[in-house]
Amino acid sequence: MNIVLLEPEIPQNTGNIGRTCMVSGNTLHLVGPLGFSVDDKYLKRSGLDYWSELDVHYYHDFDDFISKNNSSRIYMATTKARQLYTDVVYSIDDFIVFGKESAGIPEELLLQYRDTAIRIPMIPNRRCLNLSSSVAIVVYEAMRQQNFAGMQIEGALHKYQW
Repeated sequence: MNIVLLEPEIPQNTGNIGRTCMVSGNTLHLVGPLGFSVDDKYLKRSGLDYWSELDVHYYHDFDDFISKNNSSRIYMATTKARQLYTDVVYSIDDFIVFGKESAGIPEELLLQYRDTAIRIPMIPNRRCLNLSSSVAIVVYEAMRQQNFAGMQIEGALHKYQW
């Protein structure tokens, strides 16, 4: 799967999302302009030692992203969508786009992807979930649909045995 952050603003969120992508085997796409430097210490701290191993791609803007990924199915994660994130069937090659923390995905862009806009249900009159939490929720639903392909399903104790 491909996780796309459109103009992310908070390095800690991006670092944590990178960590989620790394442990789930997904690719991270960062679409600028970014609200921080990729050398930011908070980004690195949140991403732990995963950042150097992460499959991450950078784009100047959304047009640059589309020009390089125009043959893929693109989902737009937004609080404004009509269909739930659990209502769609994800493919391993899909891209899921998440907007910046302060404003989400611009509505003009959402209208271009109205059939693939998805949302996480929430209590009415609340702004939104944290970006990193939203990504994790959707990623793990998509991975569940793929039967967690390539992931370790069973855990093991360090000192004892189950």
